[in-house]
Amino acid sequence: MEKTARARVLEMAIHRPLIRPRDVEARGIARETLLRLYRQGILVRVARGVYALAASPVTEHHSLAVAAKLVPGGVICLLSALRFHGLTTQDPHEVWIAVDFKAHKPSVESPALRVVRFSGRALIEGVEAHEIEGVRVQVYAAAKTVADCFKYRHKIGIDVAIEALRDTLRSRKTTVDEIHRFAKACRVANVMRPYLESAVWR
Repeated sequence: MEKTARARVLEMAIHRPLIRPRDVEARGIARETLLRLYRQGILVRVARGVYALAASPVTEHHSLAVAAKLVPGGVICLLSALRFHGLTTQDPHEVWIAVDFKAHKPSVESPALRVVRFSGRALIEGVEAHEIEGVRVQVYAAAKTVADCFKYRHKIGIDVAIEALRDTLRSRKTTVDEIHRFAKACRVANVMRPYLESAVWR
């Protein structure tokens, strides 16, 4: 017997914890089925246009998964990437996300986003794919994030950038050479040189 639309949506919600109306419509299911499950309390709305099973577990990186669902081409960056990699004790109240400088600014109510525009090599290099709550989330690698922190030091503070560099090397999540490679891609090699040299001799 063919599964009902309701059963198909629930099956989707199990295998893809965060779903949007467009996801169910892509499978030939009316979005009204999704909304009906929401009104019945079986699904909850975790953000505008994003739903999950009411009993779904929420991880510490839940907001990153929701942001990735809402901004598919975005890459988690700067303070949010530092937090993801365990390189800061700060817990940013916004999700820092990089988009192409030509892209439209995402219109998202929740979670709060801090949109940063990247271009060229700075946008495409150092991107890692992680799975969070069943969602593919793009996050910049630790070494790339350190270089980004120096590039955007006026936004986040030079002290945060220096701390990120020290913690990344101390935890051995990357190497000086790898950081230098991304520093060149982000055009901050000259800015970072004295800090990298200091880190080498510590």
